[in-house]
Amino acid sequence: MTVFKYFFKVMKEYKWTIVLYTVLLVGFAGFNLQTSDNSTNFMASKPDILVIDNDNSKLSKNLESYLKENANLKELENNEEKINDALFYRDVSLIIEIPKGYSNGIINNDKKDIVIKSTGDKEAEYGKMLLERYLKISNVYEDIKNEDLIINKINKQLESSVQVTIKSKLNTTELDKMAFFYNFANYSLLAGCVFVISTVLNSFKTKEIKKRTVVSSYNYKKYNSNLFKAGTIFGIVLWLLYLLISVILLGSSMITLHGLLFAINSFVFMICATQIAFLMGNLINNKEALNSVVNIIALGSSFLCGAFVPMQFLPDSVLKIAHILPSYWFIKNNEFIKELEVINVQTLEPYITNIIIIIIFILIIQIVTNIISKKKRKFD
Repeated sequence: MTVFKYFFKVMKEYKWTIVLYTVLLVGFAGFNLQTSDNSTNFMASKPDILVIDNDNSKLSKNLESYLKENANLKELENNEEKINDALFYRDVSLIIEIPKGYSNGIINNDKKDIVIKSTGDKEAEYGKMLLERYLKISNVYEDIKNEDLIINKINKQLESSVQVTIKSKLNTTELDKMAFFYNFANYSLLAGCVFVISTVLNSFKTKEIKKRTVVSSYNYKKYNSNLFKAGTIFGIVLWLLYLLISVILLGSSMITLHGLLFAINSFVFMICATQIAFLMGNLINNKEALNSVVNIIALGSSFLCGAFVPMQFLPDSVLKIAHILPSYWFIKNNEFIKELEVINVQTLEPYITNIIIIIIFILIIQIVTNIISKKKRKFD
């Protein structure tokens, strides 16, 4: 009990650090909830689409006309930053870029790929369905070498085709908010656990406390076990605090199966965060260096894995590197949950797989921590 008491006594000194990370979480989450309400204004049956026509041919104009009949076409300046901002803030749900040479590619059987970017929500999926419908019909007439005749055939086929409709029971706006909150919680959980637990562990490394532990009859394994239990209790309390905040901010959305999946995912990640904290506590003996470590681990993983910048905006090279970090699998699960319409054993397989990967990270980190702890004990 002495270890427990001292652990939480030292921890009290860093309560304002915990408050800071919590304020950041609440502040950014609250800002997102407000901007989401203002930017996610979609028509019931028509998605908001931006078409960038680099070909400017009859076929590309015909495709644009077809999309205009079935969707809300937005007009934006052809500027990459503004286009990405429009997608990020949900001003458009889908961006379709028609490449130069698109028309000649169809006529000469040398097709050019149409580039698409999407928000991943149901409106974006509907927009993709509309595009795929047009492209499948155009592929039927690829042997025709006359552009006007191809357009005429495509339009006749489109007129006789069954109208595509989409139905979804998902409240995508609320799920986006939930995913954003828990994605940002990656930073708050990591920073809070790593800084506080590692700092407290460093307090136990002072010469006076080490000498008292050696002189006393206190079992070293029991000593380490109590430190681990105290750190885990702190992690659980921090997780419960953030869970309570999510219920306050997101309301009844958290009292659902989706909310439960977000909570379980964050709980497993919290355990991983405490393990990382114990590893850092064993590796680093300098309290001043911990601030730098927190920034590298918490901020670095948050930027690389999609906590601050959505995954769809990150380069593939960055995401490949992110695979080696547990934060990637935590955030990937959050993104999966927000798109999950039917919840059953089959549909939850990717979710369970990501949870298992995080648990593997926990076990590996724990093994490495034990090895380092034993080696350091020999040199002490």
